[in-house]
Amino acid sequence: MEDKTKIRLTAAEISTLWTQYLNDTLAVCMNRYFLEKVEDEEIRPIIEWTLNTAKENIALMEAIFQKEDFPIPVGFTEQDVNAEAPKLFSDTFKLMYLRHMSILAIAANGAAISLATRPDVVAFHKRVLGKGVELQDKTRECMLTQGTYVRPPFLTIPDKVDFVEKQHFLAGFFGKKRSITSIEVTHLFLNIQANAVGKALITGFAQIAQKEDVKKFLMRGKDLSEKYVETFSNILLDEDLPVPMSWDSAILDTTAPVFSDKLIMYHVSAMIAAGIGNFGMAIAASQRRDIGAVYASQIPEITLYAEDGANVMIKHGWLEEPPQADDRDELVGK
Repeated sequence: MEDKTKIRLTAAEISTLWTQYLNDTLAVCMNRYFLEKVEDEEIRPIIEWTLNTAKENIALMEAIFQKEDFPIPVGFTEQDVNAEAPKLFSDTFKLMYLRHMSILAIAANGAAISLATRPDVVAFHKRVLGKGVELQDKTRECMLTQGTYVRPPFLTIPDKVDFVEKQHFLAGFFGKKRSITSIEVTHLFLNIQANAVGKALITGFAQIAQKEDVKKFLMRGKDLSEKYVETFSNILLDEDLPVPMSWDSAILDTTAPVFSDKLIMYHVSAMIAAGIGNFGMAIAASQRRDIGAVYASQIPEITLYAEDGANVMIKHGWLEEPPQADDRDELVGK
């Protein structure tokens, strides 16, 4: 029988493995530092489990890369973290951060499975997806126990099934607006929470960043996150619905270098990319025109911010180049 693991990697498999490798090397750096500074003995095992999982993922990917004679990405190393630096984030924020990372891992590996062909790559992404779900369970249970878990808003259960009868259902700019749907509430809640976590993370990073252009980039991101949180929160508040908590108080006052500027810029850029994806999904799911327009107006702004971040990384030689298709014109020229 043919060994299907000897089939060449597709572009989709290369890209998902390459990206996952960078993300897991980053996760090792983040969780090494978190583990060194954690004081809460309920949170410590979760950080330790996450760190070990990232290391296991790296070993599995390196085996695939070596089998294919594929150059192993540089990613992030012990040079990108100072585990001995003072504590930057509270233990409660570390838990929320890991929960948010699990959401991103579930989304990324769910998509990767749908694109993968080779059995070993499919099995790898299934494993990472399962670990993401397990991390989600661990963080949820711990936050519920500690009273820090914030549920999405409750809505009244409808009495009966209804169908839309008027075009007014889609309106939102003029006159009386219809009540917000549960789907729209869900996306607003997700985007508020994601930007609240992002704002706290970026603020902490800005305190410890070394280069002035990196600090300026981060402070701009802090302002954008704050604006998005306020915009989305106002929509929920207008509907008399609660909004998620902020994490501003979770940042401690250290300014000592903890993570390299290279790691910081990559991490923020990856979260920007996830944010753009969240906005895109929210547009597709929001049928009230004014809500969809809010998301649509923000995508060009955040896309430009992402481009500026890439330029900072290129300037300092930090942007590791993803695998590319062959340049046929160049090969013909040779």
